[in-house]
Amino acid sequence: MKYRVGPEESIVALRLAVSGIVQGVGFRPFVYQLAHQYGLKGEVANTSAGVTIYVEGNEKIIQAFVRDLEEKSPPLAHITEISTSCEPASGYDEFTIQASRRHSSRWTLISPDTAICDDCLRELFDPKDRRYKYPFINCTNCGPRYTIIDDIPYDRPNTSMKHFTMCVQCQKEYDDPINRRFHAQPNACAVCGPSVALYDKSGTRVLERDPIQRTAVLLKEGYIVAIKGLGGFHLAVDAENSDAVMRLRQRKHREEKPLAVMSFDLERIYRYAHIKPDEEVLLTSPQRPIVLVRKRCQNPLSPVISPRNNNFGVMLPYTPLHYLLLGYDFIALVMTSGNISEEPIAIDNEEAFERLAAIADYFLAHNRDIYLRSDDSIVRRVACATRSIRRSRGYIPAPVFLKQELPQILACGAELKNTLCLTKGTNAFLSQHIGDLENLETYRFFELTTRHMKRILDIDPQIVACDLHPDYLSTRYAQEQEGMEKIAVQHHHAHCVSCMAENRLDGPVLGLSFDGTGYGTDGRIWGGEVLIAETHQFTRAAHLAYLPMPGGEAAIKEPWRMGVSYLYEAFGEGFLDLKLDFFQGIEKEKIKIIVQMISREVNSPQTSSLGRLFDGIAAIVGIRNTVAYEGQAALELEMARGDETGRFYDYEWQKGEDSYHIAVDPIIRGVVKDMEEGVQVSDISSKFHMTLIRLFSDLCTLLRQETGLDRVVLSGGVFQNATLLTGLKKALEEKRFHVFTHSLVPCNDGGISLGQAVVAASVAAS
Repeated sequence: MKYRVGPEESIVALRLAVSGIVQGVGFRPFVYQLAHQYGLKGEVANTSAGVTIYVEGNEKIIQAFVRDLEEKSPPLAHITEISTSCEPASGYDEFTIQASRRHSSRWTLISPDTAICDDCLRELFDPKDRRYKYPFINCTNCGPRYTIIDDIPYDRPNTSMKHFTMCVQCQKEYDDPINRRFHAQPNACAVCGPSVALYDKSGTRVLERDPIQRTAVLLKEGYIVAIKGLGGFHLAVDAENSDAVMRLRQRKHREEKPLAVMSFDLERIYRYAHIKPDEEVLLTSPQRPIVLVRKRCQNPLSPVISPRNNNFGVMLPYTPLHYLLLGYDFIALVMTSGNISEEPIAIDNEEAFERLAAIADYFLAHNRDIYLRSDDSIVRRVACATRSIRRSRGYIPAPVFLKQELPQILACGAELKNTLCLTKGTNAFLSQHIGDLENLETYRFFELTTRHMKRILDIDPQIVACDLHPDYLSTRYAQEQEGMEKIAVQHHHAHCVSCMAENRLDGPVLGLSFDGTGYGTDGRIWGGEVLIAETHQFTRAAHLAYLPMPGGEAAIKEPWRMGVSYLYEAFGEGFLDLKLDFFQGIEKEKIKIIVQMISREVNSPQTSSLGRLFDGIAAIVGIRNTVAYEGQAALELEMARGDETGRFYDYEWQKGEDSYHIAVDPIIRGVVKDMEEGVQVSDISSKFHMTLIRLFSDLCTLLRQETGLDRVVLSGGVFQNATLLTGLKKALEEKRFHVFTHSLVPCNDGGISLGQAVVAASVAAS
């Protein structure tokens, strides 16, 4: 229905400033069509602050227009605020879309990269469509955004599409407000847009009429192909070919860590995995994350894709190129990050030829530049909520909306799973996954991301927050910043406040912060912490008793060292007389050296880490003496868990001078007793998990009696353990606690920068 203003009705004018994700998502054509539907005159334009709208017409009709503006906006749009001001009517003859305008204040939200939409997918496989099989088809409802933008406003000259001049037909679509591709900045076709080419490992182009079809043949023959996507290169092999998968692992130096797979559609995924309805929603969402789903016992995929793991990491295609390639009858392709382990993924063609030549046999690349690398996001469904494990492509740079306004802050994150966070107003912008800050390449990526986000978000931070650990590269970066207030935040305090921030909580709360490593205020290694947390301060209410960590970081890669430490603590020097298979796989001389290190306090820092306890138990029961990736021993201990029996080990704590100390000895003695009596590892794992659930739910009950606090936040990488998260949440809720967990940001160190920013703001204001 079209509304018209009668001659007897008075004309009023309203100017609207719309903030949020409103650029590059079809918002202006939506406004244009809505204004025409209501018979309103005026204009709409992009600005560096969002979108501005001026409308003239009947007051009631304008009110209806504003209501529909919020309720019927495009699917990728997210309006955070609409401010209005009345103005004198100027007598517009029509409603138009104006060119983008720059303001002195640059402030807008940018849409994340999104998967190809259903309309574009239909066109991609329609032989009658002019973009039939064009691997870069997109519209205002889908395609690249964050990874191709260099500056705001989000217009073509500020993206990597500036190198491609649109043909007459594409330009006509781009200029037509009624067209789905109106001002779709990556708009292109085979005549005028980016193109795909196949290269051999030396970077020499392989002349092929259809490089995508040829790539499919190469993959079926067992070759490894590096494929350029939205946020960087993938390394791909046929997921049914174990020889190819093993060759990829060997070349990439990724011996055992699970590899992600991609399938054309849900029907193919059903052949090798069980998918629940809520997992199906995640798989088909515009973000297209990797979703952890349960394996089928009998499945056609290579067993070396996800060894000693009950899950596959699965994703559906999110680019037209992926769909075209997977359309050649693959059940699945392994699609893992295009990098050597511990380095950032490659995004530039020449960079890929150089860095990946020792891994890939061929390269399927294109000539659309990626300005900022972005790994695939990883999520899973646990305890009736979506849990983010790695928040990156598809979600970045959409902000976390905070309860209160914050000053402009840069939070530099932790060392592992690094992200950074920039704040402005009530918005906290976490970066994509940067990785482990343990080498120069990743550190440069961190610096590049910081500069890029500050520019496109127009944030000039006056406060910089960092981890308390003095040797983290992120901490060193923060300390080198000039003219900024520097605030160091304790690791586990930041974890707790991160969970508080995304749940919009004020303190104090009981904070359970469990992970592998975090620098404590006493200079020791924390990780099994119960805090009374507020945004500006915390008190350590309880923690696991300190134990030596022989060899320091070596104990992380060799969990048997922690196994020896726990056994020595529980049984003294006679622990070697225990009848444990654990000792059979370790040289006696090595064990003696570890005992000497512990007794003489040589290179054996004290730790209260729950992550290290998981490692020690995994070693003692014979699951894992060494690990190939972080958290492997703990993961496999959880995977070994049998049916829940309700049984648990003894546990106890003692009141110290300023906190409760949780003794580990009773648990270790219980595990050893079961091992000596031949109890199955599956039962031991179940009892260990149940012990932790009962221990910490009981401890919280005691602390509630002392403090009156009944809100509990759960944070830290150990809560990636679905058994512990689900069980502890349920146990606490049965005791009538209000339990808050992570769903927007990772519970691991990938979410810690959010907590650092909120703590820093609170400390600076106090």
